Amino acid sequence: MDPFEVRMQFLSLIRKLNASQQSIQKVVGFALKFFSQCGEDLWDCIVEECQKGSINNRINILYLLDSLCEASLLAKSRPSALGQGVQPECSFYVDYVGRDLSKIVEFVVPEGRIGLPNLMSTKQILEDWRSKRVLDPQKVDDALESLNTRNVGGENSPPPSPLARAPQRQEALPRDEIFKRIEADRERHKRLRERRWVQPILHAPAHAAPLASFMPLTDDADGAEELTIDIEFENEWETTSDWNEDDDEAVAEENDLCYTRSTTRSEAPMDVS
Repeated sequence: MDPFEVRMQFLSLIRKLNASQQSIQKVVGFALKFFSQCGEDLWDCIVEECQKGSINNRINILYLLDSLCEASLLAKSRPSALGQGVQPECSFYVDYVGRDLSKIVEFVVPEGRIGLPNLMSTKQILEDWRSKRVLDPQKVDDALESLNTRNVGGENSPPPSPLARAPQRQEALPRDEIFKRIEADRERHKRLRERRWVQPILHAPAHAAPLASFMPLTDDADGAEELTIDIEFENEWETTSDWNEDDDEAVAEENDLCYTRSTTRSEAPMDVS
C-alpha cells in the first residue's frame, strides 16, 4: 500500500471513530502497523482532524491518543514485531504526543463555552498520564496549568483562538447528540477508572520478557540495577500526613472494639427463657 492510500484509509478510520474500544483499537492497530512507513504523516492526519472536527470528535481523538500511547509503550519493548525500520529505543507516537501536547489540548478544549463539554475529561486524561509518567510530567503540568488559568465559558472569556475555532453551528448540539455524548462519556469514564491503578515497575531480569517502561523516576547516575520507584507508593507517600492525635484516637477505638468483642465472646450466653 503506497503512502497516499495509507493516508486516505487512515483518515477514513478517524472520521468513523467513536467511543467504543473496538473502533479505537482498529485505529491504533493501523497507526502502529504503518508507523515505520509513514508515521509522521499519520500523526499529521490526527492533528488535522483534531483541529477541524466537532467537539465530540475531538474528545474521541484524545481518548484515541490515550490508547495509542499505551500501545506505543508496549510496542517499544518488541519493535521487531512491527517490521523493519523501527529503532530499538523508538517510543512511536508518544514522542509526537509530547511534542504537540499543548496544541492538542488547545484543539480539544477551545476557549469559550464551546470547550466546556471536553474540559473535565481532558483534565482526567492529563492527570492519568502524569501519574503513570506516560509523558514528561512537566509538559503535562504546563498543559493542566493552561486549562486551570483559562477562563473557559466565563462571562469575560476572550474570543476563541483561530487554531481552536469550531463551526458556530456546533455550539448547540442536537438533543440526540447530547444523549449519545452522555452514553459515550459513561463508557469512557468507566474504562478510565479501570485503568487508573498502576502496577509497580520493577527491573526486569535478563531471562524475563521486557515490559513497557514509563517515564523513570530515578536519575541516570543511580545505576541500571536499581529498582525503579513504585509510582503508586510514591504518590501515596507524598499525599499522606504525619502521624497525629487523630491516628492515636483511631487506633484506640479499634483496640476498644477488638477487646470488647473478645470479652463478649468469653461471657456466658444470656438466658432469655
